[in-house]
Amino acid sequence: MSTLKLSTYVKRRTGVNLGHSHSLKNMFVRSFGANSFALFWHYWNPIWSYYLAKYIQKPCSRIMPHSFALIITFTISGALHDLAVSLVKLTPIFFFTPWFLLMAILVIAVNLLKVNYANLTWGGRAFINASFIVSSFLITIFIEQKLLNYFDTLS
Repeated sequence: MSTLKLSTYVKRRTGVNLGHSHSLKNMFVRSFGANSFALFWHYWNPIWSYYLAKYIQKPCSRIMPHSFALIITFTISGALHDLAVSLVKLTPIFFFTPWFLLMAILVIAVNLLKVNYANLTWGGRAFINASFIVSSFLITIFIEQKLLNYFDTLS
């Protein structure tokens, strides 16, 4: 990774050069059509994932198991998303961090279970990948509401 350039990384993920007019379309087609939820993330947002891999996942993988490095990478990505939204809204946001943590756990679980849906059509694979994202989003909302209700009862 340390010698791999961003432009090479993006081309491997999208099939086109960095800045190409089809890069966004290719990212969506490849990620949603991926054979597993882990592979979805292989193709999703290659510029962001390049820096996450280079500065977080790879260094963490040198000192801890891959699964822990993955959890830390997703959690930091979520925290950075929370920070960005907090700065825009000028109010603290803590939603993306737990959501991304949950998605990391899903990635690890589908890898451990060797879940692969390569035999499905692109639409079937896209439905499953989108379902992982939407269901983890809804679970995060549910948990957040339960926690807020719990803390409201304490005050």
